[in-house]
Amino acid sequence: MTPDGPPLGYAIIASILQVALIVLGGPLLMGLMAKVRARAEGRVGAPIHQPLRDLRKLMGKEGLRAHHSSAVLAVAPLVVLGSTTLAVAISPLVTTHPLLSASSDLFVIVYLLLTGSIAMALAGLDTGTAFGGMGSSRAITIGALAEPALLVAVIALSIQARTSNLPAIVAATITHPVWTSTPTRLLALVAIVIVVIAETGRLPVDNPNTHLELTMIHEAMTLEYAGSDLGLVTLGAAMRLGLLFALLMNLFVPWGVATGSSILGLLAAVVFLALKTSLLAVAVSLIEVHSAKLRLFRVPELLAGGFVLAVLAVITQLATR
Repeated sequence: MTPDGPPLGYAIIASILQVALIVLGGPLLMGLMAKVRARAEGRVGAPIHQPLRDLRKLMGKEGLRAHHSSAVLAVAPLVVLGSTTLAVAISPLVTTHPLLSASSDLFVIVYLLLTGSIAMALAGLDTGTAFGGMGSSRAITIGALAEPALLVAVIALSIQARTSNLPAIVAATITHPVWTSTPTRLLALVAIVIVVIAETGRLPVDNPNTHLELTMIHEAMTLEYAGSDLGLVTLGAAMRLGLLFALLMNLFVPWGVATGSSILGLLAAVVFLALKTSLLAVAVSLIEVHSAKLRLFRVPELLAGGFVLAVLAVITQLATR
């Protein structure tokens, strides 16, 4: 038995299941969002599993790198994939008792995601191309504004639950469902939604389908990748999207997350998580259809608004304790 609950074997199975779910579910969410957008625009669109087929094709190709690049370009995809996988394994996605749940702190998850962001920014700068440097500069600017907003918003939730441990926050919310309708939660929800849209490169912050180099952010950092390296980068981005969507839903709509040690409860949690993240993906896609990409100098204003909402969430929670 682990010191705080279910057996160690259960925690290992749960974490492996979470990683497998996000590895498959992240690309499927991207395919679902592309399909919904296509249908809303009057097009048939590619099948939902198209991203998985693209990943399989990329993984079977040879990875090519610029001759003047350093080891940074080669290592960055592995850092992105490794940091995201670790964050997925210890996060409360299908259970509140994943492996190393005691270490699944708010700051640990944020810094793991930040490690991947910095690795990709350095990779964009490594080849010395204009577009790569431009994309890295923009990504770091957005990250510098988005990460504090995310931290402060989740701090508001941690004050309410009296802990910064994410599994404990989810478990406390399940125990006190009335928390989901408090002003603190509503303000934090809007702030985190803004951050998730920015971190996953969705409209109106970034256009994942753009082919215009001058408007690219994330895509500009990956222009020098090809073959299996590009496949790893694409998989890392898909897993990041799946992780953030899942955390967003579990922090504010935690029902369905397994709190015991039953395998059947774990499987049921997988179904609930798939439904919740799919609904969120459809909603984001429909919003994107009716949204235009913001000009770059307008993006800090949006993220600053998210930070202000997060601060208001903290103040509201402190005032109502």
